[in-house]
Amino acid sequence: MLPLKVDLASSSHELVRVMLVADRPASLRSLEGILSLDNVALITASSPQEALHLLKEHEIAVAVLDVEEQGTGSFEIAERMRADDGLGRVPIIFITHGDADNFRRFRGYEAGAVDYIQKPVVADALRVKTEVFCDLHRQRCQIEAQRAELAATAKALHEADARKDRFLAVLAHELRNPVAALMSGLDLLGRPRGIERADEIRAQMSRLLFHLSRMVEDLLDVARVSEGKLSLRLERMDLRLILTSAVEGSQHNIQAAGHTLVVDFPAEPIMIEADHTRLAQVVANLLNNAAKYTPSGGKITLSTQVTGRDVEIRVSDNGVGIPEAMLPHIFGMFIQVDGHQARAQGGLGIGLALVRQLVALHGGTIRVESEGEGKGSTFIVTLALSRVV
Repeated sequence: MLPLKVDLASSSHELVRVMLVADRPASLRSLEGILSLDNVALITASSPQEALHLLKEHEIAVAVLDVEEQGTGSFEIAERMRADDGLGRVPIIFITHGDADNFRRFRGYEAGAVDYIQKPVVADALRVKTEVFCDLHRQRCQIEAQRAELAATAKALHEADARKDRFLAVLAHELRNPVAALMSGLDLLGRPRGIERADEIRAQMSRLLFHLSRMVEDLLDVARVSEGKLSLRLERMDLRLILTSAVEGSQHNIQAAGHTLVVDFPAEPIMIEADHTRLAQVVANLLNNAAKYTPSGGKITLSTQVTGRDVEIRVSDNGVGIPEAMLPHIFGMFIQVDGHQARAQGGLGIGLALVRQLVALHGGTIRVESEGEGKGSTFIVTLALSRVV
């Protein structure tokens, strides 16, 4: 376990609350005068009921209770605080007359007192003791905050590790099947009867090799972006040319699934600063993703919309959609929607993460909209228009 470090210098400046309880107004004024400290907020009460009500509303570092010789109000407050799980750890300083007997002191400690100050009160003694409990409270709050932060970090690491394990399992499956098929193809080509089907076998092997190369390229691209080794070759160009290249690259998958592709570009050029290859890769990945997660015979739309100084590239489909709970996480590494893995043929859960990274390198943003499962989805890439100098 990592050691918890408390910055005492910074913690001493954090505001804390101190409760003062006394039956007489003069006693409250006296305590307020003594404990008017920097970064301390004083909360006063004149009755047990008022004190307990305020204790429920505020986080208190220490409670200072003025015990009258014959009164029982402070003992009542202390005992009820001790019985309450949320208030039991608030330290209590009792102020009592100098002639208080041992029985009353014992009752006070039993009720939860941590210290006694006799009257007449020595101001410096009360002030120093109160400051000690305030500092302890600040330190405890910092430690609790660090524990919560460590717990959140541990949870995030655990979830990332689980996603990594799922990814490795998918990767092993996706590599094993095509490699086994390629070995079978080579074996068939080596047999006399295999020559009769040589063209068919070679075509199947070519598709498998292309599939494998695409997976490897995606993995390498993710690694390059993460390590800052992928650089763009930005040029001023017409976005329509990039989108045309993306359509050509994904046309086969769209047609193979029997989808209808609707393309909606304006007649005039849309000039942007972009890397033609990488931005075409972004749009092609979105089109292929739409084709993959849309039932056969679906509709996919690729459109653009200029808004002010930006242009939006929209890829919409009427496919399986995305559950609302998954929308904030859809661009995460190794993320796949539960129940959709069967459609993710050849999917490693890195495609959309890579798309987001490439869009970010272009200085743009990407978001997704979906009304839920079975209602399709729309991916929207926003890029800045090129300014004419």
